[in-house]
Amino acid sequence: MHNNSKSESYAAAGVDITAGYKAVELMKSHIARTKNEGCLDDVGGFGGCFGLNLAGMEEPVLVSGTDGCGTKVKMAILMDKHDTIGIDAVAMCVNDIICCGAKPLFFLDYIACGKNIPEKIAAIVSGVAEGCVQSGAALIGGETAEHPGLMPVEDYDLAGFAVGIVDKKKILDNTRMETGDVVIALPSTGIHSNGFSLVRRVFDIDHNPDNLYAPNEALGGKSIAETLLTPTRIYVTSVLSLLEKVDVKGISHITGGGFYENIPRSIPDGLCAKIDKSAVRILPIFRLIAEVGSIPERDMFNTFNMGVGMSIVVAKKDVDTALDILRQNGEDAYIIGEIIEGEEKIILE
Repeated sequence: MHNNSKSESYAAAGVDITAGYKAVELMKSHIARTKNEGCLDDVGGFGGCFGLNLAGMEEPVLVSGTDGCGTKVKMAILMDKHDTIGIDAVAMCVNDIICCGAKPLFFLDYIACGKNIPEKIAAIVSGVAEGCVQSGAALIGGETAEHPGLMPVEDYDLAGFAVGIVDKKKILDNTRMETGDVVIALPSTGIHSNGFSLVRRVFDIDHNPDNLYAPNEALGGKSIAETLLTPTRIYVTSVLSLLEKVDVKGISHITGGGFYENIPRSIPDGLCAKIDKSAVRILPIFRLIAEVGSIPERDMFNTFNMGVGMSIVVAKKDVDTALDILRQNGEDAYIIGEIIEGEEKIILE
């Protein structure tokens, strides 16, 4: 603790710097869980240092990704549950960079809050740390910014960025994709961290939040709130294991924009992912959203992941091996389509 650092004037203006110091002390044990061989110093300095092990790499390339959790944060605030939203922040970043074939190295977070309540900030960071542990990334720094007058006392927002590494020759660039290749789905855990503005409107969360907490038969007895707050699945371990043994031709992280925006990002010009809608294992929460909100099917697939958090393209001859590896790593992977000739890049039928 910084015993000599205290400003009564700054505290009167709404910023208690001693609360920041307490938050750092509370989060240190969580951060310690994420340390890996690249970490060079402890939290609290002006910059996070990380040592690179480049052994065996011919042309190492750093890959970065940044994101937040969107208005899913509102769910954490409404439920007063803050220890999982950090998993989402990490997942949104590391799931992006593994689409290039990169192994996550480290992560930094940024928390903006109306008031720094050390225990709440530490709970948020505990989730960030858990996401880092799941992805093998070190949490080497971050920032908590207190914004009195800019946002309500109880509000906060969370974002971050990850950096990974890959040998240049192993970067996934989809140039070898061809007709007959197969599209594999990795199931999601739910809505993940996209589409919550529509979700909040459908369930009238902002005006009638009490509807969220009753057990819901359509969700297997879980409440809507509990289901919505389920953390984003992190696919790092399973995808990296797959990349070691199978020639993967393309990966898409299914985030905002759903199937129609994300799957085409890994498909080269002249080819098209033909997705069998009947093969997609749509989760109950998406059926409930469509029913309650009268949302057309096209809009659902253009907004949400619909139960598919990631799609992977491999050659037909490699499908069985790929499925075995993914299932050995905890993914209930299955086939949802194939690559055909076409200019649309994606067709759902």
